[in-house]
Amino acid sequence: MTSGKPGKHTAIVLAGSRPGRDAFAERFGADLKALIPVAGEPMVRRPVRALLDADAVGMVLVLSQSPQRIAAALDRDPRVRFRESSGTIAATMLELIGDDSLEWPLLVTTADHALLDAATIDEFCSGARGCDLAIGVVERDNLMRRLPTTKRTWLKFRGGAYTGANLFALASPKVVPAIELWRSVEQDRKKGWRLVALLGPAALLGTLLRLLSIDAVLARLGRKLGLTIAAVRLSNPLAGVDVDKAEDHALAEAIIAGRA
Repeated sequence: MTSGKPGKHTAIVLAGSRPGRDAFAERFGADLKALIPVAGEPMVRRPVRALLDADAVGMVLVLSQSPQRIAAALDRDPRVRFRESSGTIAATMLELIGDDSLEWPLLVTTADHALLDAATIDEFCSGARGCDLAIGVVERDNLMRRLPTTKRTWLKFRGGAYTGANLFALASPKVVPAIELWRSVEQDRKKGWRLVALLGPAALLGTLLRLLSIDAVLARLGRKLGLTIAAVRLSNPLAGVDVDKAEDHALAEAIIAGRA
């Protein structure tokens, strides 16, 4: 699996579906979330296009339980490939990391990142340099200035509250312990305190009382796993908006149309 661009990231787009019917997708006339129309095109097209436009990305690998259907919804490009995914994100990533032909570093994002743009991708990849694992975040004040009525899941630390940007940079297979840890809390991924709790009562209490910054918590996590882990604060507040419910869909379409 070669990107043709040495030193570039291999971008992984998670376009899988939960088991059973997807009521959210069906509401918009689709049966797969990645194929929900946003501003007149299947949602997955938007982040894939942004990745292809980014200087930091060499090739794009789209992971889905229905790779042929996702492929049919995208424009053909030799830099885009498809692979069948497993039932969970963690299991899929562990299988992928075990592929010796995979070219590192990896950039991971999701098919519902409909407002992602190339500038944000390049900013994130630049900020991730030198880290084993980097996590994209958007600071609350930054997002609320742009979208004062939006509702997000906020993780609160000393010095600020953050929402995830669905952007992760993985430098090498060294990150496997972090994926294993993620698997243990994957079903509660919206409850960040569960992950912090794995660091011990002192870290959990320090976070709950806002005695620890996000950087301090990630540094502790990194020491536990033998990794360098960092949060990359993104300047574009829209990086913190994904399309995970009907309100998000309306918001994304309004932003794209210039109405929000």
